Amino acid sequence: MSRWTPPKLDEAGLWEYAVRALASRAHSAGQLRVKLEQKAQKRGDVDVVLARLKEYRYLDDRKFAESFAVSRLENQHLGRNRVLRDLRERRVSPAMAQRTVAKVYEHIDEAVLIENYVRRHYRLASREGLFQDEKDLASAYRKLLRAGFSSGNIVRVLKRFARHPDLLDQFEPPEDSLEETDAS
Repeated sequence: MSRWTPPKLDEAGLWEYAVRALASRAHSAGQLRVKLEQKAQKRGDVDVVLARLKEYRYLDDRKFAESFAVSRLENQHLGRNRVLRDLRERRVSPAMAQRTVAKVYEHIDEAVLIENYVRRHYRLASREGLFQDEKDLASAYRKLLRAGFSSGNIVRVLKRFARHPDLLDQFEPPEDSLEETDAS
């Protein structure tokens, strides 16, 4: 029994497919290129369709990156490293992703963002001594790293919520790497 495969699309078909894809949700040019290449009869048609989408301003990586970064900050309260990684996964150029994230996070105090994140994700965060032992602290530390926050700021904020703040000293990076993460 053979599987049915949909026919490949010509330029007009790719155009319709691309417009439908953009109508359902925003895409970066890189994401859309991958989708179109999977459907195209000829690779050259993909470039033509992408150029036309950009000409009509249906496709703009700068706007996509800005709205994506703002959304991740305002709705999910993620750190800059996570947003940067997510933009790269969505095939936004590294330089554009870096510029956009720097602009969006320009006036954001990461320590305040981390503290708010902890208060939202842990029920009793208003209480001192929320994190009782090393296991709790390690789990929270990893969760905050995955959320895109810098190690030095994570440690500083978690010390406020830890019953035994000295347990966090083992998580703290050396002084020279703290300067690098704070500068990025």
